Amino acid sequence: MKSALHSTAWDLTRFRVPAIRHLAWMCQAAQLSDSPLAFDLRSQLPLGTLETLQGWDAMPATAPAALLEPAHPRLGYYFERLYECLLRDLLGWQVLARNLPIRNQIRTLGELDFILRNPHTGSVEHHEIAVKFYLGYVEPSDNEDPTKVHWYGPNAVDRLDLKTARMLEHQSQRTLLAESVAALDLLGVEESVKPRIFMPGYLFYSEANSVTLPVGVPQDHQRGRWAYLEAVRAMDTTCWVHLRKPHWLGPWVQSATPDPHAVLATLEQIALMHTPRLFASMQWDASTALWIEQERLFIVPAKWPC
Repeated sequence: MKSALHSTAWDLTRFRVPAIRHLAWMCQAAQLSDSPLAFDLRSQLPLGTLETLQGWDAMPATAPAALLEPAHPRLGYYFERLYECLLRDLLGWQVLARNLPIRNQIRTLGELDFILRNPHTGSVEHHEIAVKFYLGYVEPSDNEDPTKVHWYGPNAVDRLDLKTARMLEHQSQRTLLAESVAALDLLGVEESVKPRIFMPGYLFYSEANSVTLPVGVPQDHQRGRWAYLEAVRAMDTTCWVHLRKPHWLGPWVQSATPDPHAVLATLEQIALMHTPRLFASMQWDASTALWIEQERLFIVPAKWPC
């Protein structure tokens, strides 16, 4: 099978329908793990994928219904919906089950994100998926050692190494449970199931520290910057916009001029609520008459990650 991924990256800012732009980003984004279990989506895309997406964007009525529904407020659920659309409508895979519950006689042990049949091999695959965002933090006591980096999620509870280990060692291996075998048998799946993970996202680097690339993360991963709220005083925030979910996926574009007053109000909320916020630095593009994201930045409160 020939891949639709070319040496020249797609210009995602040309997509006007947000969900289609997000889907196109998923087709292009590197994962945050180079494990052999990582699903190499980019090599699976058939020729004509870009043209298909462009056609849906030009005539949204022809796009799958899932791309036209209101975005779910929880990014994880929205991401799952897009992944199902990607597999079914772009790759032509059969979705046998989504969020299949695994239960014993007492309680629910967990879920299997996706059970799929690969039309090219005929085999059944189990995919566990997540989209993640991590900020590289160096403990003050380790400031002279850039290898001792903790990659925290914005809420500082989630962590890259822990999530990756859980995906690879626990979530992707759930089909080995006797309860999973029984659930799959009810679907008519009696053969062995191949485990895969899919975890794209962004890593955010701090200018205050020189940090090394995390072990097991591909070089071409998506990047951004992060800074403490105090450091924003030295930054030009005139052309920033606050990025809200689900627009954490892929580049942001807008026709309206960025509102610096709205940005200042959001920065004040960081201090009041002690909650990180994601921003995009925008630049005017005369050829499209649009403001286009140039860089994304997480701004965190003074005591983060505590």
